[in-house]
Amino acid sequence: MQNTSINNMIIPANIKKEPSNNSGINSLIELTATDMEKVNSLIISQTISKTDMIPKISRYLITAGGKRLRPMLTIASSILCGCKDDNHILLATSVEFMHTATLLHDDVVDDSSMRRGKISAKMLWGNEASVLVGDYILGQAFKIMVESGSLKALGTLSNAAAIIAQGEVMQLSSVKNISTSEDDYINIIESKTAALFAAATEIGAIINDRPKKECEALRSFGYNLGLAFQLTDDALDYNGDVKTLGKEIGDDFNEGKITLPVILSYKKSNSEENKFWNNVMLKEERTRDDFIQAMVILQKHDCINETIEAAKHYASIAIKALELFPDSEIKKSLIESVLFSYNRNH
Repeated sequence: MQNTSINNMIIPANIKKEPSNNSGINSLIELTATDMEKVNSLIISQTISKTDMIPKISRYLITAGGKRLRPMLTIASSILCGCKDDNHILLATSVEFMHTATLLHDDVVDDSSMRRGKISAKMLWGNEASVLVGDYILGQAFKIMVESGSLKALGTLSNAAAIIAQGEVMQLSSVKNISTSEDDYINIIESKTAALFAAATEIGAIINDRPKKECEALRSFGYNLGLAFQLTDDALDYNGDVKTLGKEIGDDFNEGKITLPVILSYKKSNSEENKFWNNVMLKEERTRDDFIQAMVILQKHDCINETIEAAKHYASIAIKALELFPDSEIKKSLIESVLFSYNRNH
């Protein structure tokens, strides 16, 4: 794993231009639109069940918004590698189902009240239903993987599922643990977020029988894009907005999550500030005043901007991984998706 130090980062000139709003993924959306319509149709058909609660909960979350970046990346990487059939549609659907299942499970573990700007499923239907429907959706994901007929793709995605679960357990041990190190935290988000991004892009090369070096390049692309995406989320929890983030601002703080801005602040803070962090993260509940005080300390030490710079660092690695592929519109759109990953607050 690439635990590159957050200090001494070099940001290539080709990623310094920052797009506004969501323009960074417009071309990706357009180039994958036809295939994503097929993915969306398959998603709906695979959530049909005799048990009313299953389609009700799954479709509530699936249709709640979100750009479906992960399945789009599967479609785009498959196009980049020269699609041979429609297996990329099946596997993109599996990727989205895996992501949806983790969201349902995450909201229970994190006790989140919001998801994608809406009330979370666990708040409407309860923890038990959310977990069980998440299990059903994950089962559907594996069923579709098998239908694709690619044993290598199945291996890649099933390995990602195990890594994601491992990351969830790792994160549990870091909740309220202010001594969590930068490397420990990167290990957590490698598992929780980057693993699925990496698998989603790598399978585009796998199912089209591309050389090993192309599989590895697309895996590196997705992995580093995932890290950039998650680190931007960390920063947005302190300076974003509900519409951009899809959850309440300060949710990570309120849940006692130790994310990179807090880790960096604790390392830079004086004894009085560190006392605040130790006390506030051990509390059962954190108040609005606690959040305001946390923001004062984070801004004082420039930790939010430093987190964004860390996201840019991983973004630069993601872009470099695509150098192996010839220039094309789909390659350009993938590069723009990297720019979008750390510019969602604009």
